Amino acid sequence: FHHELGARLRPLRDEGVLILGSGDIVHNLHAYAWGGHPREPYDWATRFEAWVRERLEAGEHAPLIDYGSLGQDALLSVPTPEHYLPLLYVLGASFPGEPVTFPVDGVDGGSVSMLAVQFG
Repeated sequence: FHHELGARLRPLRDEGVLILGSGDIVHNLHAYAWGGHPREPYDWATRFEAWVRERLEAGEHAPLIDYGSLGQDALLSVPTPEHYLPLLYVLGASFPGEPVTFPVDGVDGGSVSMLAVQFG
C-alpha cells in the first residue's frame, strides 16, 4: 500500500513538488543507549542498514516493501513500522533507475539510524 501510494505521487515531482519522508530505517528505542552514553551500533542495526542500502542502490524495491519477512535483524531494526514506512513512500515516488545517494549517515544510541536517502 505505502509503496504504491508513493508511486501515485510520483507525477507530482514533474510539477516541482518535493516528496519528503521523515523516519528512520533502524529505530529501536527499547535497545537505545539512554543516559548520554555513546554506544557503537548494534551488529543487527549495522547489518540491516547495510542490507537496505544495498537494495536501494540495486533498485530492488520488493524486498524493502516486505521487510517483515527478513528475519531477526529486520525485526530488531523495525519493531514498529511508523519510522520505516516513510522510506516506502519516497521509494515508490522515485523514478526507475534514478540515482540514490545518502547525504547523512550514522547510528545514534546504538539502535537509531540517521541515514538520509535522496533520489535524483
